[in-house]
Amino acid sequence: MRSSNPVFSRRGFSRDNGYANVNAAPQAGAPVAGANPYATNPYAQPDAQYGAPQAPARSGAMTIDDVVTRTALTLGTVVAGAAAAWALLPVDEANLNKSYGIAIGAALIAFVLSLVQSFKRTPVPALIIAYAAFEGVFLGVISSAVSTYIGPGVVMQAVMGTMCVFAGVLFAYKMRWIRVTRRFYGFVMAAAMGFMLLMVVNLLFAAFGGGDGLGFRSGGLGILFGVVGIILGACFLALDFKQVEDGVAYGAPREESWLAAFGLTMTLVWIYLEMLRLLSILSGDD
Repeated sequence: MRSSNPVFSRRGFSRDNGYANVNAAPQAGAPVAGANPYATNPYAQPDAQYGAPQAPARSGAMTIDDVVTRTALTLGTVVAGAAAAWALLPVDEANLNKSYGIAIGAALIAFVLSLVQSFKRTPVPALIIAYAAFEGVFLGVISSAVSTYIGPGVVMQAVMGTMCVFAGVLFAYKMRWIRVTRRFYGFVMAAAMGFMLLMVVNLLFAAFGGGDGLGFRSGGLGILFGVVGIILGACFLALDFKQVEDGVAYGAPREESWLAAFGLTMTLVWIYLEMLRLLSILSGDD
């Protein structure tokens, strides 16, 4: 199962547990993909006796502890960058344009770094940490602006909401209430593409027509699309958990844990931004 995250989409951590990889093809020694649980495992080694792929035993294989450690480091960098931006880039009237300009520049740099890492075949920890730092600067300025102009409690509510979504999806995934199937993947990708297309159209209308474009960022429609954005983020988390689970099960190299941390960080940033926007709209309507 390929993840929505571009970080994971070029790698095949997918196993065929009754829901085959979208792009899976049978390997030598396997009658059909669905009959071989390791048919789409890129880390499997040929079995010398039977010629069928099997899960390898690696001393340097990725573990859950590796993923947790790298994710904590990456998210910690995001938080540190956000805290520094909040303290050093005030959003008062005298410095608003300067702070916003730096935030937009940091967001663009983070986007470029994420693209560079996404198209590399191996993880580059320096790129991932740099992405997290610049993303943190962007989030710090945006969060400071929301706290200043909307309400001081909105940011903390967004952080708590993001943590609750993460914990809820993880619990539901571990309990197997969420099954990452090919149908689930297709639905999430179709919904995500539609969501992004509407957001781009709204941005174009806002840029050329002024105001809020088609109204997807305020009022009732803004609330609706904020909820949809958070639900999509939760679905992305489920896809990411599936990728991590398969990577650990198939003995992915330990350095792949950096990619897992990178993908999880991008998803959590998405959820936080959607949560922040939704709470800002709700607070403004009070």
